[in-house]
Amino acid sequence: MSSMVCTPSVPAPEERASPLPDRARGALLGLAVGDALGAPAENMKPSEIRARWGRITGYVAERPAGTDDTEYAIFSGLLLARHGSALTTAHVEAAWHEWIADRAEGPFKGAGFSERGTLENLRRGLAAPISAQHRHAWSDGLAMRAAPFGVFAAGRPAEAARLVAIDGSVSHEGEGIYGGQAVAAGVAAATAGAPPTAVVAAALAVVPDDSWTARSLRRAVSVAHRGERAVRSAVVIGGYPWTDLAPEAVALAFGAYAAADGDFREAVLTAVNMGRDADTTAAVAGALAGATQGEAAIPREWATAIGPARGSCLPSMAGHHVLEVAELLTSAAESRPATSAPASRPTGPHPCTPASPPAGGGGGRAGDLEAREARELTPVRDGISEGQR
Repeated sequence: MSSMVCTPSVPAPEERASPLPDRARGALLGLAVGDALGAPAENMKPSEIRARWGRITGYVAERPAGTDDTEYAIFSGLLLARHGSALTTAHVEAAWHEWIADRAEGPFKGAGFSERGTLENLRRGLAAPISAQHRHAWSDGLAMRAAPFGVFAAGRPAEAARLVAIDGSVSHEGEGIYGGQAVAAGVAAATAGAPPTAVVAAALAVVPDDSWTARSLRRAVSVAHRGERAVRSAVVIGGYPWTDLAPEAVALAFGAYAAADGDFREAVLTAVNMGRDADTTAAVAGALAGATQGEAAIPREWATAIGPARGSCLPSMAGHHVLEVAELLTSAAESRPATSAPASRPTGPHPCTPASPPAGGGGGRAGDLEAREARELTPVRDGISEGQR
């Protein structure tokens, strides 16, 4: 069946500030910009940020660049561009082996704890979903690479959530999956032209109401009008040593986005100055705001600093640019069948896509989100529906 998005489900032509390709470029370039802006502040407290830089208002690194967040997003985006809606767990698992696990690692050695745990399990011969059974399956590692799914499934948040859960089944479980689904659905709504309130509603509609992710997200956006200190106080787990909790990081990102009412510069800088897992929270806030406002909303001096990936975490991604991925995903989305049947695999590889992983069966752990969308993603005309408050 055809899916629908939170109001405006299909913006009228005169309401479209940016065409789809521009919003897609804004989403992925916004992710990389947010990642690069937030990287120096990662794992810091706001007081530590102020003591070192005052308030961060731009790049503070000499050579700003995307980190593992950007490189893993490129990895997932290239894989999605190849398989589209026909993506399976077997495709994802094979790609992890071919492009990450079976290769020499970069200096970051697999990035965060969830990625390291996944790589260790894959190298031991464990397959999905067992490969995701490690102590950090609740991390924000899926959320950081979720935006490409929203770009591909623009206007179809349930499809974005279904696909990102397939990707995440190799590396995450539970709240880690929910965090990725919230981000993918939010970007899908924003890329189709939904306003910030409907973007938040789309994210909430694809995760369980009683999940930690949903509760944290609701708390964050409910106090967003009071600013970043209120958002941080509402969701940060005080005293907990790790900052990569998916429910916390995703809520901080959506809180920053809501506090800025979708404005790119304000959303990203709010996320950066809250500290914690600042590269990921700013990357997610940047993807949401970039999808909302389009590429032109990203300050030129920030955008031009983003070059092709350096491969500092994933050597196999060196040389790929997020804008290349946006183009591939937009083309793949535009070429999908008009019906709701899964898109067939593209004929022949794109010259910029990784070589095709070995074909295989298997399926994702995602449930029937298209059916859930029909029940839960009711049109929202004045913000979040009562059932989601």
